[in-house]
Amino acid sequence: MSTKQCEDILREKGVRPTAARILVMRKLWEQTHPVSLLELETELETLDKSTISRTLSLLLEHHAIHAFEDGSGSMKYEICRSHSEACPVGERHIHFFCEVCHQTVCLNDIKIPVAQLPEGYVIDTINYMVKGICPSCGRKRRAESAGDK
Repeated sequence: MSTKQCEDILREKGVRPTAARILVMRKLWEQTHPVSLLELETELETLDKSTISRTLSLLLEHHAIHAFEDGSGSMKYEICRSHSEACPVGERHIHFFCEVCHQTVCLNDIKIPVAQLPEGYVIDTINYMVKGICPSCGRKRRAESAGDK
């Protein structure tokens, strides 16, 4: 993503583009999976933890990114790829946490089923986490089992 594209997305979400915000957004855009604050700190050596944390909070507030807890003990962050002002709940996807390699992946093609809540309740955000063994770890386990025979 170019700096110009990043600036446009930030403005579209109502966020004033600054150097730190652009760096965080670009790094999130480059990721192939949701990342933690610690992973972002490692990737963005020029920014300190508090700057990254404040930036993530602002981006969350403006629906430019999503955050969820995946069972690893830390929040994971990913870019919101919706072009609407607030990412509609019906556009959200399921996440999968591998209990072997501890990697969280987006299952972009599987949308979160939207629950019908009783009258008066309004959904603001929704997360759907599936836990198990990813294909790569499953293959390794099967290969190890086959080697034991």
